[in-house]
Amino acid sequence: MKYIGNGVYQFESNLILPAGTTAERPGSPVQGSVRFNSTLSVYEGWDGSNWIPFNDVLVLIEYLVIAGGGSGGRFYGAGGGAGGYISSISGESSGGGAPAEPAFAASIGIAYALTVGAGAAGATVTGPGANGSASVFGAISSAGGGGGGYDSTAGLSGGSGGGGGARTINAGGGSVLGQGFSGGPSTGTFTAGGGGGAGEAGNTDGAAQGGDGVASSVTGISVYRAGGGGGLLNSGGVAAQGGLGGGGGDGTTGNVDGTANTGGGGASWTGVGNSGAGGSGVVILKVPAGYSASFTPGVTQTSATVGSYTVYTITAAGASDTVTFS
Repeated sequence: MKYIGNGVYQFESNLILPAGTTAERPGSPVQGSVRFNSTLSVYEGWDGSNWIPFNDVLVLIEYLVIAGGGSGGRFYGAGGGAGGYISSISGESSGGGAPAEPAFAASIGIAYALTVGAGAAGATVTGPGANGSASVFGAISSAGGGGGGYDSTAGLSGGSGGGGGARTINAGGGSVLGQGFSGGPSTGTFTAGGGGGAGEAGNTDGAAQGGDGVASSVTGISVYRAGGGGGLLNSGGVAAQGGLGGGGGDGTTGNVDGTANTGGGGASWTGVGNSGAGGSGVVILKVPAGYSASFTPGVTQTSATVGSYTVYTITAAGASDTVTFS
């Protein structure tokens, strides 16, 4: 090695870098650190947040990220809004009438955040429903559905908004742009608003009915997800129909939960017992042939071959869970 000026050294033979497996990466690396990863057979550098392969291979992952649904209001209650619906599936759409997002460019060997949002629990005392929890894939985050209003309150805003409470005329909750639609307003005593869905606003199909979700064929068959919950329809405590895609409400006495892993909103309730809970969310990843995904132990998922892709359906994942592509 010889010094050639301006802080530059020339190696006349070779420079041997530290080497080791992925598991042997330094626990507290310094930004700018460089090593050879013998597990992945690549040189990699620490950018301050992640280990980045020098010969970075980007894989385009299509995804569907749906958050947990909101719960219905209790006492003159409205339907809960559906969880936010974000899609990059080619030829399909996101919630709120938005076009599909670009595919996610994933680096091989990088762990990406992965969370499946929970549906909101049904209200146990007189009051509004609650918002569902966000679902996450990497930097993509869909918002939990808005809780349904009750008595004389408006619906809560969320991925899709909750309906307005029934005692007086109350507005539905707002939605997140590109994720869903607003909740329906109430029309007066005993007729609450339906929760918004990913595909339409609450009340679109009739008084107090939940808005429909969006249909996707990412798993090989067309399935609606993220429908809004039905609101109070009459003095008998009947909850109007939930929207297509897992929204709670069946035209009978209330307290109908949104369907699990659809992001559907929960239905209203007027008497004793809880209001309907929101349905849990889901994350679906469409990975090109030749590549695969691996998950941390807390993840619950299934996989299937659909054409030239492996489609992973993730039904449970917590805040510390990740997915890595190889």
